[in-house]
Parts: sequence; C-alpha cells; structure tokens
Amino acid sequence: MEWIYIGIIAFLFFLAISDLIVGVSNDAVNFLNSAVGAKSASFRTIIVIAAIGVFAGATMSNGMMEIARHGIYQPQFFSFEEIICIMLAVMVTDVIILDAFNSMGLPTSTTVSLVFELLGGTVALALLKNISSDGALTFSQMINSEKALTVVLGIFLSIALAFFFGALVQYITRLLFTFNYRHKVKWAAGIIGGIAVTAILYFMVIKGLKDASFMTADLKMYIKENTGSILLLFFVVSGIIMQILALLKVNIFKVIVLIGTFALAMAFAGNDLVNFIGIPLAGYSAFQDWSANGVAIGADNYMMESLMGPAKTPLLFLIAAGAIMVLSLITSKKAKNVIKTSVNLSRQDNSDEMFGTSAIARRIVTISNSIACSIQKIIPEKVSRFIDSRFNKDEVILENGAAFDQLRAAVNLVIASLLIALGTSLKLPLSTTFVTFMVAMGTSLADRAWGRESAVFRVTGMISVIGGWFLTAIAAFILCFIVTMAMHFGSFIVMFLLSAVAIAIIIRSNIKYAKENKEEKRDSLYQQIMECKEPQLLWELVCRHIRENVIGNLKEVENMYGLFTEAFKKQNRRTMKKLSASVNEQIRINKNIRKKEIRAFMKLSPGITAQANTWFHITSNHSVELLYGLRRSFDPCLEHIENNFNPLPADKAEELDRLGSTLDSIYKKVINYISSYQVNESSDPTAIIKEISHFKSQVTEKIEENIKGLTSEKNDNNLNINILYQTVLQETYQQADNLKHLIRAFYRLMNVS
Repeated sequence: MEWIYIGIIAFLFFLAISDLIVGVSNDAVNFLNSAVGAKSASFRTIIVIAAIGVFAGATMSNGMMEIARHGIYQPQFFSFEEIICIMLAVMVTDVIILDAFNSMGLPTSTTVSLVFELLGGTVALALLKNISSDGALTFSQMINSEKALTVVLGIFLSIALAFFFGALVQYITRLLFTFNYRHKVKWAAGIIGGIAVTAILYFMVIKGLKDASFMTADLKMYIKENTGSILLLFFVVSGIIMQILALLKVNIFKVIVLIGTFALAMAFAGNDLVNFIGIPLAGYSAFQDWSANGVAIGADNYMMESLMGPAKTPLLFLIAAGAIMVLSLITSKKAKNVIKTSVNLSRQDNSDEMFGTSAIARRIVTISNSIACSIQKIIPEKVSRFIDSRFNKDEVILENGAAFDQLRAAVNLVIASLLIALGTSLKLPLSTTFVTFMVAMGTSLADRAWGRESAVFRVTGMISVIGGWFLTAIAAFILCFIVTMAMHFGSFIVMFLLSAVAIAIIIRSNIKYAKENKEEKRDSLYQQIMECKEPQLLWELVCRHIRENVIGNLKEVENMYGLFTEAFKKQNRRTMKKLSASVNEQIRINKNIRKKEIRAFMKLSPGITAQANTWFHITSNHSVELLYGLRRSFDPCLEHIENNFNPLPADKAEELDRLGSTLDSIYKKVINYISSYQVNESSDPTAIIKEISHFKSQVTEKIEENIKGLTSEKNDNNLNINILYQTVLQETYQQADNLKHLIRAFYRLMNVS
C-alpha cells in the first residue's frame, strides 16, 4: 500500500511542475503589464529583469503558506488517506482550471483557485464525515470557513480600491504633468523619483521579503520599529540618484518601471509560490509523518495532527521551483497572450479590440456618459478648458509601438505596490492579479483612453475578466467537490483515471492552443510593419504580410475541402461538425488580419495606396469568400447528415471525388505560384487561369447534367440529396471562380510600383 502513496506524492510533484508553468503564464501579467505596455525596454530585457526577480523571490521564500496545511481544513479531523484524496483532487482541478483560463487569455487568481479548491474538496469529505458520525463532527469543526470568507471580501475590496486609487492618482498626475511630461519633471525628478522608488522599495520589504527565509524575528522587529527611518533613508538616497539620472537626460520613469517590475516579480514568486507547490509539499510532509508513525495504524485511521505545525521547505525545492518559473516565463507563449489581454484593455489608442460588446457594458457606458455630461454642466467653462488642455493626447509621448506612456506605467506600479503593501500590513489577502489589473484599468480610464469608439469594448473586456475571477471561485469549488467525491468512492482506480484525464486535457489544450496561434508569425510581421519608417521596406513588408495571409488561407481551404468531400460521402457527422466550427474560426481570424492589413495600408505613401488599394481589397475579398463558400456547403450538408437523409449515390460520390482531386491540384498550383512569386514577366498567371477556366467548364457540365436529373426525378426520396449535391457543385464552381479572381488580383497587386 505504501508504494501507491509514494506514486501519488510523485504525481503531485509532477502536477506541481505543470502548475508552476501554467501559473506563471497566468500571473506574468501582474508584473510585466506596465513595462511591456509602455515599451520601457526591449521585451527580452524586461523578461530578464522579471526572471531575476522571480528567481530571487522563489529562493528567498519559505515556500510554504499555512493555507496549504491548515488554512481551510482542520487536519486533526482528517485521516492521511482523506488528506491525500483532497490534495490530489485540488492539484488535478487546479491544473485544468488555470490552463483553461490561460488558453482563453484571461487573467485569473491562483490564490482564489487554491482556496476554493481546498474548500470544495474539504466540504465534500466533511459532508460525508458529518453524515457518518450522525452529526458528531460538525462543519465548523472541520472547515475554516472564515479564511475563505476573508479572501472573498479581500477580492471585493481590492477591486474597488485599486480601480478608484488608480484613476484618482493618474488623474491628478496627468493634471500636473500632462502628456508632454519630460521637460516638466527635469528639476523635480529627485522628489518624484524618490517618492516612487521609496514606495516600491517599501513594498519589496513589506510584501516581497516579509516571509523570506533569512527574515528572522529580530530583523522583522527591527524593520517594524524603524520603518520611518528606513523609508527616509530610501527617499534621500533614491531621490539623489534619480535627480542625477535626470540631469544626465535619463528617462527616470523607465527606471521606476523596471525597478517596479523587479519588485512585483520578486513579491509574486515569494508570496504566491505556495499556490503552485504548497499542496505537494504539504502532501509530502503528511506522507513522511504517516510512513514514520502511522503505517501500522493504517492510512484511513491515522489522523494528520502533524499538519497543524509549521513547515520548513528545503532550499533545493525552492531553487528548483524558481528555475522552473524562470524557464516558463521566458518560453511561455500563453504568458504573452494574457499580457496582451491586459495591455489592450488599457492602451491609449483604439487599436484591435479583443472583446465585443455586451448589454451591461452598453448600459454602464450610457449611464457614465450621462453623469459626465451632468458634471460638465456644473464645472465652469474656464476650468473645463484648462482640464482639457492638460489632457491633450496629441502631445502624448509614446515609445514606438507602446500602448501607453512611461508616466502611466510608473503610476501603475507605484499604486499597485502601495496597495499590496497596505493590504499586507493590514493582513488583508489582496491578490496581486486583482490589484495590478484594476489599477491599470483605473489609470487608463483617467487618461481618457476609453474614448467613445472604444469605451464599450473596454468595459465589456473588464467585466469579462472580473467575471472570470469569480467564475474561477465557483468552478474551482464545484469541480473539486465532484472530483474529491469521485476519488473517495472510487479509491485508487478513480484517482488514476482522473489523473490521466487531467494529463490528457493539458496535452490537448496545448495542442489546440498551438493551432489557434498559427497567425503568431504574421502578428510579429505586423509589428514590424507598424514600426517600419522606410517607405520601400514598408511596402515589401506589407506585400509579404498579404502573401503569407493568402497562402495560409488557401492551405486551410484546401485541407477543409478535402476533408469535407470525404465526410460528405461517408456521412461522417463528427467530421462535419468539426469542419463547420473550423471554418467559422478561420473567418474570425481573417477578419482580424484584414483590419491589421488595412491599418498597414494607411501607413503607405498616398501614391502606392491609390494604385494598390483596389487590388488589395479584391485579393482579400476573394480569399475570404473561399471560406464563406465552404460554409455555404458545410451547413446544409451537416443538416442533411444530422437528419439521417439518404447518402450521396455512388456515381455522384465518384464524380465529386474526381472534381475534388482536380480542384486540390489547382489549389496546390496556386499556392506554389504565390509562394514562389517574383516580380517579373515569368510570373504571369495566365497558364493557371486557363486551367481554372477549364475546370469551371467541367463543373458547369456537371451542374447542367444534375439539373436535368432534378427535373426528371420522380422519387422524392432522392430529391433532397440531388438538391444538396447541386448546391455543392455550385459552390465548387464558385471556389474555382474566386481562385481565378484572387490570383489575377494578386498579380496586379504585386506589380504595383
């Protein structure tokens, strides 16, 4: 029996590694958002600074918070077997939930997920123990519900306070310094920089290092008794350094942002590490106690009073955890996606909006506009004009490709640091995720980044993210409750099966995520386009972007059409449903790419734009029309299959095979032509166009033959399939026609001089 528990503990550590990877992807937004959004340094530099902070925080952390040992449940009322059941259920649930949220690009709270998973698992077993003991063991004895309630209240408090103070401080800061702030802070850099750096360093000491392994009781007491003197020393030293840097024409706000990034990264690793490895370490500690003292008694009878005591984490575990977190931070694509969500919701301009609109968001914006208009009427006109002059966004100083300026990034980090430090000193469980995100939303609102064209999208996005946080709590509780019950009654067999399911979901999620990010290369190219200032190079990059998009689209259409013909012939409902979802997703991707390409065209010189604009739109329209044509084929065919109507007759199936094979050959030739295109006469597409025209003639003949068959058809049972086949033939003809127009327009576009 003991070897089974050894396997479970080993599996807990395996899941901890996965949790570390997924958790860092989720929480990277906490400390990277401001630096990345303001382009305070290159992404590589920012990652290196954050990575050093993460490693320092992880290795200096005690690696264990009491919530994982006895923060939610009272271990003295649970046996070793029950504790292991809860811990395995928590880890399985946690990996699934965090990976799901990361794949959607939504920040969530690892603290909330851990607390409510523990609560869900504990309630499940407490309910069974309460029933089996005829009420002798009560929920109040077995569950520390006060801790969960404190976390929930802390969430509400952190959301409100972070948004309010973020908006208030940013509004005052912008009134003082405007968007053209650099010349206004030159001689005040010492005071401004001193205050900002002191706030961040105070946060590092209070929040980041309070539980560090080297922080003895005497050292903590010394810091507490001499806080004022320490802060004054911080202010004087940092103020002098900042003033010197300003006189040397160094942008002090960049320095503040990078220091703040390091501080938040260190605090995150030092304090939130327990969210990832606390459960496995608690399980390991429980196993050590049971194997030493309770094997003879039995896992189901040995009570875990030992978990009531404090724990010490070996330094090796901390170093290993820090190394995994750093590696994950450097390599994670999901982290970039989560950062992108937060940055886009707080960006200064009206770029790509990641969220749609919602009725609640529209109502909030309407009410806010009404309130703003009412306030505007009260404010004297001179005051109103003065305020507007301080918020002149035409003067904004943005780094190339930045979402907002360095001033706002600095405010984000200083306010977030102060609020988290305040919450820590008051023993309120403020989440770094909630605070940093809501401060960013507040400062963007105060900066008038939410214009009439973007406000409803930003509010919808913010509601979606906040809703995601609370959904985390609900999902974590319910899912872990169910998983714990299943593991308790199914014992080791169910534990093994659910663990295998969790691994399968992680693998499937990563494969799916990789497929959904096929356009990442094109996104990188788009960034090059938006940052390019050389006209000729800009035109070459735009052409390359269009070419890669068209090639990618053609490959998708070719693949889907081939799968469709097979599924239609064999009445494969499952494949048809997948194809229907795939074509809709590809249409969505193309809409986003189309917007980017139009923005890219806006950067071109008027001469090139005038010549190329028409051919670009024709190329793009026919490329997307290929997808719409597939959808017009897929939808009726799927309905036909789901209704269990007659399958395609053998002669028509063979005919569709031949047409599909020819069309596939044409697709390959078009793709090869566009891929190897060179601007010269040998690249003339006349030969391919003739081949397409010949294919269209073949399809036309089949359409006419099928129409004759329809008019002479007397069997109603075959009428539906013949009408459907007519639709497929017509859409196949349209596919060829779109290819013909696409390749001709592409040729004209590439030859614009």
